[in-house]
Amino acid sequence: MTRRIASLLVALTLAVACLHDGQASWLGAPKSIAPGVDLFQTTDTTLVDPPAPIAVYLLRLDPDRVVIESALSNDEVMDAERVDGIAKRRNAIAAVNAGFFNVKNGEPAGLLKIAGELVSDTALTRGTIAIHSLPGGGQRFYFDQASAKVVARFKADTQDVTVPVDGVDTTRERGKLMLYTPAYHADTDTATNGTEWILDGKPLKVVDIRKDLGKTPIPRAGAVMSFGGLELTAPLEWLLPGTTVTFETRWKILNGTPEEHFEQARDVVNGAGLLIRDGVTMSDWLGKENLQPATFTDVKHPRTLIGIDRKGMLWLVAIDGRQPDYSMGMTFKDLLTLCARLDLVNALNLDGGGSTTMVAGGALVNKPSDVTGPRPVSDALVVRAR
Repeated sequence: MTRRIASLLVALTLAVACLHDGQASWLGAPKSIAPGVDLFQTTDTTLVDPPAPIAVYLLRLDPDRVVIESALSNDEVMDAERVDGIAKRRNAIAAVNAGFFNVKNGEPAGLLKIAGELVSDTALTRGTIAIHSLPGGGQRFYFDQASAKVVARFKADTQDVTVPVDGVDTTRERGKLMLYTPAYHADTDTATNGTEWILDGKPLKVVDIRKDLGKTPIPRAGAVMSFGGLELTAPLEWLLPGTTVTFETRWKILNGTPEEHFEQARDVVNGAGLLIRDGVTMSDWLGKENLQPATFTDVKHPRTLIGIDRKGMLWLVAIDGRQPDYSMGMTFKDLLTLCARLDLVNALNLDGGGSTTMVAGGALVNKPSDVTGPRPVSDALVVRAR
C-alpha cells in the first residue's frame, strides 16, 4: 500500500509540473524529429478570438543541440525557391520561411544579413532578429525594430566624399546608385544605359568602369557599384580607377539594442511586427512599423513566428490560414495569446500569407494557403545539428 501511494504521489507531482509548464496541457505530446527538435501540432480553437478552426505547427528547439541560420534561396539573392528545396540543399533538420520579399523577382524586401554580409537594406523600420554565432557553437539572439542604409566613402583628390547607396542587391532604377555583392548573382543582371564600377582587392578599389554594358560580373571577393544612367554628376564622376572605396552601414534601432549587436551579427532577418521584447508586450505597430490594422495586424492571416521562451528554448511556429473549414489564421491579438501560452519572452512575426511553410524531417508538415502549393520564397530559417 505504501509503495502504491508513493507511486501515485510521484505521478501527481509530474502531472502538476506539466500543468505548471503551461504548455503540455494544450500542446500534447511532441513528435521527436531529431535530438533537440520536437514537433507539436494543435487545433485548439480557443487560441483565436472568436473561437474558430485553427491549425498550428510548432517546433521547439534546444539551443544546446541545434543552431538556426538564415539561408538564401538557391544560395543567391536573385529568384526564389521553396522552403523544402532550401532545407534539402542545406541538409537541414527543419526550416521555415523567413523574411518578406518581392514575389515578382524573389528579392528580399527588408533587412537581410547572411553569413555576416548585408544583402538587403531598407529605410523602413520593422521588427527584426539578429543572430550571433558564439565560440563553441552557441548562439545569441537579439529582437528589436530596426532599419539600415549603406553609404560609400572615397577620396576625390584630398576631399573625403560620402555617397548614399539607394539599394543593396536589388534591381537597379534610373538615377539610383546600387551596390551588388557576390551574394546577389554571378553578375548584376542589369540592362544597358548604366554605369558600373567593379571593386576588388583588399582594401576594395575601382579596377574597371563599364558604361552602357550591363550584366557586369561581380568579383567573388569584391563588389559592383551600379548607377542607372550614363550622365554622372559629382561626386560619382570623381570615382576613378584606383580609387579606394569603403562602405558603412548606418543602423536605426528603436528599442535600445546596441548597434554593434546588429553590426556584428552573423544573420539579421526581417519580419513585420515585433510582438514581445525582453518580456514586454509591444504595441503601436502602425506608428513604429507602419503596419496597417485594416489589412494586416487585425486580419486573420497565415502566420510564421520565431520566439524564445522563459527557459531559453527556441520556437518556430507556422499557423495555417485562409482555409475556413480547416484553419482561419491569426490576428496579432491571437498571436499574443499563442505567445502567452508558450511563455515567450521574445517573439517576432515573420513573413506569412501564402509564404507560411514549415518543413521538418524532410517533409512538409503544414498546409500552405496557395492553391499551387508551397510558395517559393527569398530566404528561410534553417535548423541544423550543432
